[in-house]
Amino acid sequence: MSNRGYKIKNLNGIYFISFSVVEWIDVFTRKDYVFKVVDSLNYCQKEKGLIVYAWCIMSNHVHLICEAKEGNLSAIIRDFKSFTSKVILSEIQKNTKESRRNWMLWMFEKAARSNKRNKKFQFWRQDNHPIELLPHQDSFASQKLEYIHNNPVEAMIVEKAEEYIFSSARDYAGIQGLIKVQIYE
Repeated sequence: MSNRGYKIKNLNGIYFISFSVVEWIDVFTRKDYVFKVVDSLNYCQKEKGLIVYAWCIMSNHVHLICEAKEGNLSAIIRDFKSFTSKVILSEIQKNTKESRRNWMLWMFEKAARSNKRNKKFQFWRQDNHPIELLPHQDSFASQKLEYIHNNPVEAMIVEKAEEYIFSSARDYAGIQGLIKVQIYE
């Protein structure tokens, strides 16, 4: 899954996963594109058995703590990335009000030329950097959970983590979020 030595080895494990847009392009500054990711995560939960413990969508990357009910996390993430890349690229192509449209499409096309797996565009970077969270590593898991939730605070988007709508920090603060979350304990 990753060319950097990080792979989902334990199919029944809980993983911290991060993936980013190629060249760290700030696509998710537009809510239409962010909601494609939110909708797809909700679909993966309902139809593919994805369990989400934590999530956050930043301007150019996504963080998850998740697992799969039936041990197929690699396949779920692969399908999620494939589907979201297609729908977001389609939205960008159709959006005549997108001031960065030509530049973004050029960048996605350029990224695809350097990756033989893609024909026309590459939206997501190939690597996911999955790190398994082991039960005996409570402090490590807590650190990753805090990292995810404080990402928007560190980026100075919000003052408090639970104020950021595109994150599970809301759920951990007792506010229902956009994606159903199983609280990580």
